[in-house]
Amino acid sequence: MKQVTVIGLGQFGSHLAKQLAGPPLNCEVLAVDSSERRVAEVRDHVQQAVICDARDLSALKGIVSASCDEAIVSLGESMEPSILCTLHLHQIGVKKIRCKAVSEDHALILRSIGAHEIIFPERETAERTARRVAYPTLVDYFPFAADHRIMEIQLPKKLDGKKLAETGLRSTYQLLVLATRRSDTGDFRFMPAAHDVVREGDILIVLGEEVNLARLLALG
Repeated sequence: MKQVTVIGLGQFGSHLAKQLAGPPLNCEVLAVDSSERRVAEVRDHVQQAVICDARDLSALKGIVSASCDEAIVSLGESMEPSILCTLHLHQIGVKKIRCKAVSEDHALILRSIGAHEIIFPERETAERTARRVAYPTLVDYFPFAADHRIMEIQLPKKLDGKKLAETGLRSTYQLLVLATRRSDTGDFRFMPAAHDVVREGDILIVLGEEVNLARLLALG
């Protein structure tokens, strides 16, 4: 079972801790905050919840060890606590440290003292929402590499009843169809064949450059 420490139990941190600890993720979660109220609110949802000032290296060493698989730092809007906490976690030897940042300068400092990944929750949510507003048939997406994305989209109506080879997804849009999900049964077919027929309402999981994905989504 993966051991994850979540430090800072504001709205983002508390939801994250609960999601990680519950099914289907089932991580072993240590939730940490200096607020007794916040710790009490998550205590019944995680394996362990502790009141601790993460700015204090000695206190943090008492509850977090190098055996922890990962730590996520989500400490408020003030930069100082998250910077000190990240520095301490790096000194302790935690294998992977992800940190919530409030600005690019904050992110730069966090990376320089040991953060492996920076999280901008509001920015990421805004980007995801913007794409769903612009492309109503977009179900979900995540970045893959550079300007490439993996997107989960509803089949454009104009492609209803066609074989995958006839849709132009590969030849016209340079998109690779990784999987399809049938609208009538909900069944997934991974790496579908060129002769597979797709129907209106089916979901396609495709990989490609975002500009080509946008061209496809514009079909409506």
